[in-house]
Amino acid sequence: HLVLFLLFVGPFNCFASYSRASELFYSLNEGLPAGVFIGSLAHDLRLPTAGEQHAAAPHPPLSFTLASHGLGEQYVQLDNRSGELHTSAVEIDREALCVESSGATIFGGAAAVFSSSLSSESCLLLLDVLVLPQEYFRLVKVKIAIRDVNDNAPHFPVPHIHLSVPENAPVNTRLAIEHPALDPDVGTNGVQTYRLRDNYGVFTLDVEENESGERTPYLIVMGALDRETRDEYVTVIIAEDGGTPQLVGSATLTIGISDINDNCPQFNDSQFNITLYGNSSLGTHVATVHAVDMDLGSNAQITYSYSQKVPQPSRDLFHLDESTGAITLSSKVDGDTPKLHRLIILANGPGCIPAVITVLVTIIKVMMRPPEVVPRFIANEAEGVVYLKELEPINTPIAFFTIKDPDEKYKVNCYLDGDGPFRLSPYKPYNNEYLLETTKPLDYEAQQLYEISVVAWNSEGFHVKKIIKVQVLDDNDNSPVFSQQLIELSIEENNVPNAFLTKLHATDADSGERGQVSYFLGPDAPSYFALDKTTGVLTVSTQLDREEKEKYRYTVRAVDSGFPPRESIATVTITVLDKNDNSPRFINKDFSFFVPENFPGFGEIGVISVTDADAGQNGWVALSVLNGSDIFVIDTGKGVLRAKVSLDREQQSSYILWIEAVDGGDPALSSTAKITILLLDINDNPPLVLFPQSNMSYLLVLPSTLPGSPITEVYAVDKDTGMNAVIAYSIIGRRGPRPESFRIDPKTGNITLEESLMQNDYGLYRLLVKVSDHGYPEPLHSTVMVNLFVNDTVSNESYIESLLRKEPDISIEEKQPQISIEPAHRKLESASCLPTLVALSIISLGSIALVTGMGIYICLRKGEKHHRADENLEVQIPLNGRISLHMLERKPVEISNI
Repeated sequence: HLVLFLLFVGPFNCFASYSRASELFYSLNEGLPAGVFIGSLAHDLRLPTAGEQHAAAPHPPLSFTLASHGLGEQYVQLDNRSGELHTSAVEIDREALCVESSGATIFGGAAAVFSSSLSSESCLLLLDVLVLPQEYFRLVKVKIAIRDVNDNAPHFPVPHIHLSVPENAPVNTRLAIEHPALDPDVGTNGVQTYRLRDNYGVFTLDVEENESGERTPYLIVMGALDRETRDEYVTVIIAEDGGTPQLVGSATLTIGISDINDNCPQFNDSQFNITLYGNSSLGTHVATVHAVDMDLGSNAQITYSYSQKVPQPSRDLFHLDESTGAITLSSKVDGDTPKLHRLIILANGPGCIPAVITVLVTIIKVMMRPPEVVPRFIANEAEGVVYLKELEPINTPIAFFTIKDPDEKYKVNCYLDGDGPFRLSPYKPYNNEYLLETTKPLDYEAQQLYEISVVAWNSEGFHVKKIIKVQVLDDNDNSPVFSQQLIELSIEENNVPNAFLTKLHATDADSGERGQVSYFLGPDAPSYFALDKTTGVLTVSTQLDREEKEKYRYTVRAVDSGFPPRESIATVTITVLDKNDNSPRFINKDFSFFVPENFPGFGEIGVISVTDADAGQNGWVALSVLNGSDIFVIDTGKGVLRAKVSLDREQQSSYILWIEAVDGGDPALSSTAKITILLLDINDNPPLVLFPQSNMSYLLVLPSTLPGSPITEVYAVDKDTGMNAVIAYSIIGRRGPRPESFRIDPKTGNITLEESLMQNDYGLYRLLVKVSDHGYPEPLHSTVMVNLFVNDTVSNESYIESLLRKEPDISIEEKQPQISIEPAHRKLESASCLPTLVALSIISLGSIALVTGMGIYICLRKGEKHHRADENLEVQIPLNGRISLHMLERKPVEISNI
């Protein structure tokens, strides 16, 4: 697109008044946040602003665009309208982007170039920006110098630096320290100085800078060194940069002092004297000389030799080991051997003057021959060492010794010298024969080697000693021993697989293979426990669950490698510690309680059973009511649910609660359960009479009303349910001209005319109706006064109202209403129409046939009415919920037994 654009505008460039290349230079610190202002291209290029363009002439607005989209766009944001440059959300890290070199490093194409010249402090971000429209077209080269900040501390490439200095290094010796500190920052922010935390008074540091600006630390020796006095110095080298605040880095510097051959062998003494008997045997050790050289390695190698002043006879008589300095008798001493020998011995070291020591050997000639001790071994013997097994029985023979005097002139005695369970006794009946035997069993674990001597001496006091070494051979007589017979362990449940439990340790006092112990699990150990037979490491391969099993007890065996093998047994007990990994658990997720209404406040409604499989604090459970807490409370300890107040079923027939159980763990776990409380009805509400609404109301009854006709009704409801809401109606008091003329249906409350009304039956009838329910144990009732005024018209209402205000003189008839609560679909007996027919025949003698027809018609309608009542005998009354008084139809119903 750029090429096409340039081809298009190329022919016109020569005509543009502002067509020229420009270069802008900006600088900013690295690590700046987004939105930091860098510069305004429009202002710095002195291009007309939008206001100036509008004032001069209407021209298209300026547009600034990067020539191509590359790496630079992610570090800067260019406002296409204003030409302002800001930093972007991508933070510029100078050390990551600008690598010090002699040329430019290009990142992401021609649009963005990061350049670092030979000056280590220059780091440029190059941007090519196109300015449009055509009238102001130009290509702007934007250079942004990234300034370094001190955001990197010096660091050494290795944590430990080792430097070797010879001990004879003169003062002011300079040694370059390899691996100098590095600092990605440049200039004064880079490494400037080095110092030692402890110079021990003999070292210091200097820094040299080469042509490229690299600084190398040098160790300078400031005092005399002596490897024999101190062979190593350990300190810390610290590199410091010049930034603000100053940053430092450090590494451990170990200065080793290398040895030079600056010490020679030395003897502690210059001379010592030795006495040697003339009858000493060949190979007798005479003396050992020892010199010391404080140097190391080959510099401390010492060889011993005779001085040239030692005569050859002495050299032949005494052999000198050049490596050890041991002097031994190498020739037989005879009568011609000199009594005094002066042995001058030299200790030679590389490049050293030999050290000198003199050994004076005085030979004492012996005129008599010493006694002879001749052993004959019974036990196994090799090179003077007798081998006996431990636990050998008492009086085990070791060897016979024959003691004799070669000259047969002197009496010879012998005895046993040395400690141990041994005895040397004469072996009778032979003379000069002695038996060496044990006095008690040997124990390898108590002592492995004994050194005893059979000493023979004659009457002249001459002693001869025969040294015997007794090596006790080990036997597998010890079982492994555990450090603890009862190993008590504990581990938290839900452990990781193959968790470490302990490392068993058993020791065996026997030696060799007999003392090598292997470990095994006992047969009672569960399969998910593992025991390394070599190391004794006990692990468990699976997760343990305390709720499943809290205690484990099994045996482990330690077996040695002897033959036959011996073993010992220890007991391991493991206690699985509890973690809060179990939530409280209700016995049921849903609890239902049936409570009679009017239950006293804080009475026990029910018990909520909850368990928690965890132990201790983790298994402690607290119960609380999540909803309805203003009415209900729960005993946290016992789980007893109580109501704060007495409950009324007619206000609310049921309650649904949510109970939360929270344990005492950290973090705590919880669970919830649903509680349903159903209130059982109690007969605590008497029937409520809805009609008639007042004892002062009345109803006009025409005299022409036919018998059996419905006059009015008493309508009542009961807020209780079930049998407590089954209502019966009865007339318990009457007053009027002929009060028995009216009857009330005990089930429907319908009041009907029983007999035809005569002329003398006119007047006010007052019926006291009792409305009673069938509650248990005691029915409740209400009363209402039904006022019927029999007349053709109501001509004087005030008169009737005055009669109603008078207190009626009514005798109460306590007669229980009879309600047939039987299954439906039973035909009620048809009421007899005979009284009606007789009355009609008396009144209308001329129209007997007509009255008879009317009577039959009334009877038939009455029977049909009762039949319809039978068909609607059953109704559904809910056990809970409220009865809407407005929803009940005012029609006769027969209540079935629910």
